[in-house]
Order: sequence, then structure tokens, then C-alpha cells
Amino acid sequence: RLIQNQIGAPVEIVRWERLSGGAIQENVACDVRVASGAMAGEHRWVVRTDAASSVDVSHSRAEEFALLTAAYAAGVRVPRPLWLPDDGASPAFFVMERVPGIAAGHRLARDEALVPDRAALARELGANLGRLHHIAPPQPGLEFLGPPPLDPARERVAAYRADLDDLGDAGVNPVLEWGLRWCELNAPAATPAVLLHRDYRTGNYLVHDGHLAAVLDWEFAGWGDPLEDIGWFFARCWRFGQGARVAGGIGPAQAFLDGYAGAGGREVTVEQTRYWQVMAHIRWAVIALQQAERHRSGAQSSLELALTAHIVPELEWEILNLPEAQ
Repeated sequence: RLIQNQIGAPVEIVRWERLSGGAIQENVACDVRVASGAMAGEHRWVVRTDAASSVDVSHSRAEEFALLTAAYAAGVRVPRPLWLPDDGASPAFFVMERVPGIAAGHRLARDEALVPDRAALARELGANLGRLHHIAPPQPGLEFLGPPPLDPARERVAAYRADLDDLGDAGVNPVLEWGLRWCELNAPAATPAVLLHRDYRTGNYLVHDGHLAAVLDWEFAGWGDPLEDIGWFFARCWRFGQGARVAGGIGPAQAFLDGYAGAGGREVTVEQTRYWQVMAHIRWAVIALQQAERHRSGAQSSLELALTAHIVPELEWEILNLPEAQ
């Protein structure tokens, strides 16, 4: 009904199939035939809706639609946002174009047939992030993000400390506390905030014919230091076993940084990203402890959540060693 109202023509749904992934939101492949009018023909869309469980810091579907709209207008490679219902539908959802490609991180990092030119893909990914970081506050339609942080690094430290405190005994972790203290003492000077994806990593973008097709999963986006996104992308925990390929397990760091600067991002060295790589491992370790606690507490019985805690020692190792590598 929503689609028919938007298009103004009869619509036949020929496929309705839930896609894999989406622990926080659900994605449904929707193939349709439009009988008449300007959009007559066949179309491939995705209906993105709330999952049964959610994460408090995740944006709503209406907010995610606004983020996609802003990114698309800035030339960032994202699925084109189409429609957001304004009738208070429950569960909330929106419709976007379906982009072909593969997102599986372990495959993209290891299969040379999927990424025949790794440096080229790394440059594309860097350039795409550079275009995203052109979006700065204030930005019409993104008021829900609130004011930009005055000191992004120390505000992240405070947030992760609060997360550990909320976990009680499950959040007692000397290595994470040491890492947070190191980040507090070595925080970089504040820079003008830009729009961050905050989960820009291999596994959250689509590759088609060896090229970047679209970046997915915008539910954690917000204002912050642009190096936070780069540090997250470079963090070893997102290289899928390809440690030498610093840029997301895909390719060389310098190719990514060249693409970033070429698209108007600031000139950045690999060393300048190290601070935010430390912060990335702290963030992922905190999330892993939170996920494990969801299972342990009985809030959500899940073997996957229970096993997530087993990655924490590997993250601790990186937190302890990255500062010493400077």
C-alpha cells in the first residue's frame, strides 16, 4: 500500500525474502513489478525494518533514512533511499534501492577473484569516506544527532568508562581501564567535527565486480573526529586475518589515505591513525563484553553472544601493544 501510494500505480510484489545478517535491523529483499506510469517495469528494493532486539545507541529507521539521504546527496556511495512512511507504521521501516554486491568480510579479504585490484578498492573506500566527511554540522535534517562534541576523544573515553561501569562486575577489566587512561592522557587536540559512519569497515560495504558499490548500516552515525572512522577501518580486529593489509584487510593503508585526501579529506599519515586504532579496539572489546552479558544475564539466550566475549583477549593484546609501537 505504501509503495502504491508513493508511485500512484498498481504494484505487484514478486519476491519478499529476508536477507542474511542484520542482528540489529532486518533487511528484506523486495522485487516488484509496476504496472504503469513513470516507474513502469521491474525494480529491486530493500525494506529495512526493526529487528526483534535492538541496541540503545542505534538510530531509528527514520533517522537512518535521513542519514542515507544526506550521504546520497553528498555523493557517498550508498543505496538510494526511496520512501519512509509517515503514518507511524510499526515496526518502523523504510525502502531503498537494492545494490548488487558481496559484503562478507572474510571473503573480500581472502578471495583475489572478488578483489583483483586491492589498492584500487582501498582508494575507492578512502575517497568515499572523504566525501562523507564533507558533511559537517549544522546540517538540515540531521538535528537529531545533537550538537557536535567539543572534545571528541575524551568524550569517547568517558562514554566507554560509563559502559564498563554499567556492566558491574562483568565490566571489571584492567587492560581496558589502562587503555582508556592512555587514551585520556594522549588525546589529540580537538578538530572540527564531521559526520562519521562509526562502523565503516569491511563487512559493512558491498563490492561488485571488484569495485565499491555501496556502504551499509548507518545506525551508529554521528558527529566526531574524522580520524575515528579511519582508525576503526584500520583496526586489526577488522582485517579478517589479513594483518598486513592495514586498510580493512583489503589493501595498503597508503592507498586508502591517498583516496581520502584526493576526495577532499585532510592529509593523514598512518601514525596519526594509531590513537584511534587503540580506541577502536577498546570500543569493540566493550561491545563484546556487553554482548556476552546479554546472554549471561538471561536477557537474550544466544550462543553467538556468549562466544563474543572470547575475542576480548585478542583485543586486549592490541590495546597493550599499539601504543608501544609508536
